[in-house]
Amino acid sequence: MRIWPGQPFPLGATWDGAGVNFALFSENATGVDLCLFDAPGDARERVRIPLRERSDQVWHCYLPDVRPGQLYGYRVHGPYAPEQGHRFNAAKLLIDPYAKAVSNTIGWSDALFAYKVGGPKEDLEPNPQEDASGTPKSVVIDSAFTWEDDRPPRTPWNRTVIYEAHVKGMTMQHPDVDPALRGTYLGLASEPIVEHLLSLGVTALELLPVHHFVVDRHLAERGLTNYWGYNSIAFFAPDIRYATEEARYGQQVYEFKTMVKKLHAAGIEVILDVVYNHTGEGNHMGPTLSLRGVDNRAYYRLMPDNPRYYMDFTGTGNSLNMMHPRTIQLIMDSLRYWVTEMHVDGFRFDLAPVLARELYDVNRLSAFFDIIHQDPVLSRVKLIAEPWDIGPGGYQVGNFPVGWAEWNGKYRDCMRRLWRGDRGVVGEVASRLSGSSDIYAWSDRAAYASVNFVTAHDGYTLRDLVSYERKHNDANGEGNRDGHDDNLSRNWGVEGETDDAAVIDRRRRAMRNMLATLAFSQGVPMLSHGDELGRTQRGNNNAYAQDNALSWVDWSLEPWQRELLDFTRRVIALRHVHPVLRRRSFFRGRPVGAAGVKDLTWLRPDAAEMTDRDWHDPDRRALGMLIHGEAADETDERGRPVKGDTMLLLINAGFDAEAFTLPTVASPGVWTKLIDTVDGQVATVDGAAVTVEGFSLMLLRHGVERRMGWTGATAEGAAIVNAATVGGASGLAAAELSLLGLGSVLP
Repeated sequence: MRIWPGQPFPLGATWDGAGVNFALFSENATGVDLCLFDAPGDARERVRIPLRERSDQVWHCYLPDVRPGQLYGYRVHGPYAPEQGHRFNAAKLLIDPYAKAVSNTIGWSDALFAYKVGGPKEDLEPNPQEDASGTPKSVVIDSAFTWEDDRPPRTPWNRTVIYEAHVKGMTMQHPDVDPALRGTYLGLASEPIVEHLLSLGVTALELLPVHHFVVDRHLAERGLTNYWGYNSIAFFAPDIRYATEEARYGQQVYEFKTMVKKLHAAGIEVILDVVYNHTGEGNHMGPTLSLRGVDNRAYYRLMPDNPRYYMDFTGTGNSLNMMHPRTIQLIMDSLRYWVTEMHVDGFRFDLAPVLARELYDVNRLSAFFDIIHQDPVLSRVKLIAEPWDIGPGGYQVGNFPVGWAEWNGKYRDCMRRLWRGDRGVVGEVASRLSGSSDIYAWSDRAAYASVNFVTAHDGYTLRDLVSYERKHNDANGEGNRDGHDDNLSRNWGVEGETDDAAVIDRRRRAMRNMLATLAFSQGVPMLSHGDELGRTQRGNNNAYAQDNALSWVDWSLEPWQRELLDFTRRVIALRHVHPVLRRRSFFRGRPVGAAGVKDLTWLRPDAAEMTDRDWHDPDRRALGMLIHGEAADETDERGRPVKGDTMLLLINAGFDAEAFTLPTVASPGVWTKLIDTVDGQVATVDGAAVTVEGFSLMLLRHGVERRMGWTGATAEGAAIVNAATVGGASGLAAAELSLLGLGSVLP
């Protein structure tokens, strides 16, 4: 085989149409061998090539006789000296940190560990066993793909509705998805799933991790898995588990790109949940699969006084070394690759404060954020932080810089407290409904910095949130010790499933209350997959290890679940159509428009404005939110203001009905009830007051009646209805279309 010197850039294996350049960074290695394999399970390489060229700490060569589909790995030589932070062991085949595809999953054995497992010296004695048969192989890919006219949708933040989903869990039980495509990237982009997302008004699909990841040995040996995937080992490679059975030797890359292309064609953005804070190699007793064997000291944060051990801000055993420029380069190169080559539209960063820990404390203006802020590619995509980790000072909600949105955990907790009946929460509820300016305004960010959610993959589903007060995680095999204990949930009198009609009614209303609150809050709403269908995990609030029907979305719906789905479609459609429900900037509480009324007014049930005493009344559970139509802050493509209707959101989290006096509005029109979580009826309001039943929510619109024809219909509204009527099941009654400005006759 011909071996040429090659180049130190780009890192990884790069096919140029004539051959393949291989480049691997290792600062502390004494030698590197490139190993070529014929099949994923091969125990021995067909060819081993010592790399003779080393430029700027990068080992490299060029092989003119190698083609895409070639399987490869590295053996890296150097000292095995854990007390000095070095864990080189050339007996261990290593995944290329820049591998664009990985051939298969791990075959666990003691051979995968660089030390003698069970030996008297713990991790201090090197293990000479060869491990190639159980180590996944890296794959040379051909990056060519026919993108045609694919363009990022670039949905404005304030018009974004995020749907958090698992690639496999969304499709495994869908009866209309081709069985051969269930659980795959292609299944996620199939017509039934796309139609469902469009019918909901979803604009962005946020995928749980798809980087190739490690299933921990202790899980694999118990017949479980790391279903969520928060255990990455290859930051450039889409996981092969979500490819079709026919996918071999890099085909998963093609299938991932096809998924993105199809979702973009439907106007749906793709956001990846990424895990750059740690890898699947774990602590000092973990396996040697990639970075640990390539250069442990460079890639991982080690204890300064004893580099045998790892600094752990994640609870997973290790943290990446954000103080090393090559580690930052690895992450930045990975992010840019997913945008430029895979066409994704943004990222949600798991345990994001870890990335800001340059020394020990979280540094809001760390090098990582500085680099992203000025990067011409990454500064243009959606960036979302999970703003907490387990280290000191790790709770960083509100502390990320301009350009970043955040999962708003305070929103989640506040709304759970509200709708389970806690006292003394209306003051915070007002802040969360109006975009959490108390958290984000100080950093000069806008209302869409807040990604609002009530549930996510981690924790109860929406249905379980109103059905369980104790976690039921026995299926995880950890004695029910795992998962959160404080879930701010309420079972309404019975733990788990019940036939009690009164309890069932209360639970379903609670779900509608939270879905409506989410849709009508300023900020960016995020829905967790299956919540619109009443999905249950039977009380398991940490289903990370459950790759089975417990975690998969069940598409066989009972009548009440179809009603919940229709309700979800309605509230999101109303958000899309009414611009005052999705402002870009925070409310000011100041006069707007010719009428000189305030953009936002908080009301008591008697229509008087809330006073300081009212805000501090712990027994107050009823609140009105009046948003004036001229408070809309959007413009059309020519900069002309987009006006909206005046909206009134009435919340009654108490158990007794409240009579709300309707406020006087200067502009002509009538009050129309759009949403009532008790009866769901849409109707004009007769009289000067409405009764909001206990533990319910009502949304009213003040405006001119819109009757037959398309007069006043907006292109946006038409698009929402077109999306909502895909498959002939819109959930939008004719009267509701009129309320959206789309014709028909009001009741």
